[in-house]
Amino acid sequence: MDFVRMDASNRYDVVVIGGGHSGLVAAAYLAKAGKKVLVLERRELVGGTVVTEDFGEGFRADAVWAGGRLRPDIMRHLKLSLPGAEERPALHSILESGRDGSPTCLTLTADAAKAAECIRPFSEKDAQKWPEFVAFMNNSAQMLDEIYATIMPRLPKGFSLGEGMGLAEAVLDLRLMGRKDMLKLIRLIPMTAVEFLEEWFESEVVKAAVALLAIHGVTLGVMSAGTGFTLLHNWMNRGGLANVNAGRAGEITQALADAVRRYGGEIRTGAEVEAIQVDTYACNGVRLAGGEEITAGRVISTVDPKRTFLGMVGAVNLPPEFVWQVQSIKMRGSVAKVHLLTDGKHGIPDGTSVVAPSLRYLEKAYDAAKYGQISERPYIEATTYGNVVSIHMQFVPYEWIGQRSKVEGQGSESGGVEKLAIDTLAEFCPDLRSSILRIKTLTPQDLESVYGLTEGDLNHGQLMLDQFLFMRPIPGWSNHRTPIDGLYLGGSGVHAGGGVSGAAGRNAARMVLKAREV
Repeated sequence: MDFVRMDASNRYDVVVIGGGHSGLVAAAYLAKAGKKVLVLERRELVGGTVVTEDFGEGFRADAVWAGGRLRPDIMRHLKLSLPGAEERPALHSILESGRDGSPTCLTLTADAAKAAECIRPFSEKDAQKWPEFVAFMNNSAQMLDEIYATIMPRLPKGFSLGEGMGLAEAVLDLRLMGRKDMLKLIRLIPMTAVEFLEEWFESEVVKAAVALLAIHGVTLGVMSAGTGFTLLHNWMNRGGLANVNAGRAGEITQALADAVRRYGGEIRTGAEVEAIQVDTYACNGVRLAGGEEITAGRVISTVDPKRTFLGMVGAVNLPPEFVWQVQSIKMRGSVAKVHLLTDGKHGIPDGTSVVAPSLRYLEKAYDAAKYGQISERPYIEATTYGNVVSIHMQFVPYEWIGQRSKVEGQGSESGGVEKLAIDTLAEFCPDLRSSILRIKTLTPQDLESVYGLTEGDLNHGQLMLDQFLFMRPIPGWSNHRTPIDGLYLGGSGVHAGGGVSGAAGRNAARMVLKAREV
């Protein structure tokens, strides 16, 4: 293998592995601080999972995340201009197909008063409670956002008083919420979504429409412990129930890439990192798949922790106990994406539409996934923008897809997934089938091979009670540092990660800037 001779042009203060939104946020902050930064992205385009993909012949869709939004403070600090970032579409919980062929829905708009009027036919009590519920969720989401803005100190070992100050301030803010809301928030985190929502509402339709956020992107059921936390996490990232900026995910990462270059950083696409160079527990750069070596004082990896440590660093360069902990990280991806290019006459309301008629329906959809199977009645979320309908389908277990492909042949599983997704949605929206012009399906295996998501896990590790806050990615290593000196984590698999926000990348950049001799 031929290696490139090292020279000054191949030396950087910081190398960022991964050109997704977290990596670009980290790189932009570091470049703005005057550091010589290089972003390495293995694909030919930046964006990672926050990308609007071109599937040919005018077919463009948000491949993985349907739109999204960055934290407002990140947009302000990096001087990003993203028009329409505050638009709030409605969420439609589809209940049945109407006589005219259009779906009958419970429509929950961002306006709490208008949403309450839509709830009133189902429950007068729930309509009265809705504005209070929205206010509580928004206040709690702001509190979680402040916790995510802090660098989580290492617990139980390696605690730093300096790192703990941010968390201490967040705890004080929690106390200032008021005793009633503070206790509600503390109780919410470990609760099941069912238990939490039953304390607020009586209508099954209303409870199911909210509960879907508790299981979105995770392999958990609405009766699983800790889905109170995932409900709040997803509410915070979306800014409510419905997806925002649908069809515009690529604008987010393109704006970030422009910011990186504007501040003097470099971005290389088609540059796959084969190994992180380690010498006696110290990182000194990376080696690309073609053999090129790039030296750096610090390296930030925004790919998932398993791929980082077991693939790029190598178990031989890590403490045995740490390797065991990394191997134990739960991935369990179970999401498929079915993108439809239509003639626009699909009959699905604008915004985000969900097939979630009851809590029982959602839990039964999860039951099949527990045994590595796919439910005949899956949880479906469809987001429309232009002539595109992007279907997020759960639960499609990674292992089920793998087993099917081995038995039936490569590619056979995607046809079954897209048929089930379309059939489920078309039952309520009968005009859908005749409107379809082209289809692009992404199974959990595709999410792994194309977008680098180990086991197809959208969040680089399940958002569960034993994998959040100071236990993310693993206990004792929640402050973005690693056992390898000079190597940091900044992707969705660390504290503040999961979904689209940019907080994890920003926090990782802050840790790097705190280090000496960067």
